[in-house]
Amino acid sequence: MLTLDVGSSSVRTLLFGLEGRQIDGVGSQISYQAQTTQDGGWEIDPIQLTDIAARAISDTCGQMRAKNLTAAAVAVDTFWHTILGVDADGNPTTALLHPFDTRSAKASKRLAQRVDNTAQHKRTGCVIHPSYPPAKLLWLSEARPDAFRRAKRWMSAGEFLFLKFLGNAAASTSMVSATGLWNQNANAYDSEMLGALPVSLEQFADAGDLDAPYKGSCPWPELRDIPWFPALGDGACDNIGSGCTTRDRFALMVGTSGALRAAIETEHMEIPDGLFCYRIDRRRFVLGGALSNGGEVFAWMKRNLRLPDDNDEIEKELSALRPGLHGLTILPLFAGERSTGWRADAQAAITGLTVNTSPIEILHAALASVALRFRNVYEIMQSALGDPRDLVGSGSALLHSPAWMQMMADTLSHSVIRCVEPEATSRGAALLALERIGAIPDIHSAGANYDGAVEPKIENRGLYTEALERQRKLYATLFGTSSKEEQ
Repeated sequence: MLTLDVGSSSVRTLLFGLEGRQIDGVGSQISYQAQTTQDGGWEIDPIQLTDIAARAISDTCGQMRAKNLTAAAVAVDTFWHTILGVDADGNPTTALLHPFDTRSAKASKRLAQRVDNTAQHKRTGCVIHPSYPPAKLLWLSEARPDAFRRAKRWMSAGEFLFLKFLGNAAASTSMVSATGLWNQNANAYDSEMLGALPVSLEQFADAGDLDAPYKGSCPWPELRDIPWFPALGDGACDNIGSGCTTRDRFALMVGTSGALRAAIETEHMEIPDGLFCYRIDRRRFVLGGALSNGGEVFAWMKRNLRLPDDNDEIEKELSALRPGLHGLTILPLFAGERSTGWRADAQAAITGLTVNTSPIEILHAALASVALRFRNVYEIMQSALGDPRDLVGSGSALLHSPAWMQMMADTLSHSVIRCVEPEATSRGAALLALERIGAIPDIHSAGANYDGAVEPKIENRGLYTEALERQRKLYATLFGTSSKEEQ
């Protein structure tokens, strides 16, 4: 199984065996950089992204030839919530807009005046927010009217790649379900949200064609006449690849950003306030919360504070500190807020600084503050799904910091299993495709690689509960909502 994983900063191709294990020595990774602007823009050149993806695939096909390996299918995942316009000739009329693009913040407020945000969230699983396509579409219609008018189709990154590689802009239920234009329980486009925007249903992927694999010609002889499965959402794939395939196994992922998610197989899903709800496929949902501020909080602190150069020394000093004694309360909203308040205008704040506050104390409080934001998500998920049997931690930022992993366990009062699958997202895409071609019985049979668990320290439970209440009060003071509403 050849996998193509399109992330926010790199494109990666890998090869997995038919049992779902990564094949060593085969694969390619090519980095790229989105273009950012002072007014909140976060754009990717779709043609450049296509070229990079083509190079990565070509590299891996060359390695396959050298090793006399063949692929049974191609599995693809990309990050959710992207949008770009394409003209009648298949050329982009806009840049590919990343979910971190915030230029549609004012447009999202205007859209919320046209549509009942609470009611549409219950249907679509998405709030009206700059990270989602509806606000971006309204903004594009106003800020880029010529480009907007030229667009005959609106599509995600994965659809554009399929259009260029295969001549067919194939889409998945997983990807469309995270647009804010999809009624989750009806498994169809949401007519009210579409009606509030200057677009038509015909400009989006045909609901009847979703998930259908493409099998035919493509630029690579090794990959012709085998099924290419339309791109899935990376978050859904991360759950599957880390073994979190049932509602009682929560996936806690911290990379640059962060997420806490559960996969649920059911016919109908009640969507709680504060959380997102998308689909893995036609019969499975993924429910959870997303933080724009995960590992980037750690990176910001390392860039701006006088911390030790040695990461081992940082870990040693972090582990020696007791929670809360520094007297700091931090809202780690450096990149704004998604779950649970979804405030596009939220910003970071630090209170309690004194002349005696040390850099390591600020770092400790900052990492703990991210764990506290996860607890807001965790408590809503508990209410909706019950107590999880397992909590599985993954992501480079979390796995590389034992002290942070301990904070997560203490804050959530639950053991955290260390998932050491090197490429859980790509593996999840591979497993879902392997299930569809019948190579494995189902995604539950594949499991994942784990390396022990971090147990919560009972003596820290009350300290983090007190810290959570202080953080909620600070949020309410700054953004005018009560701690209950914010939760």
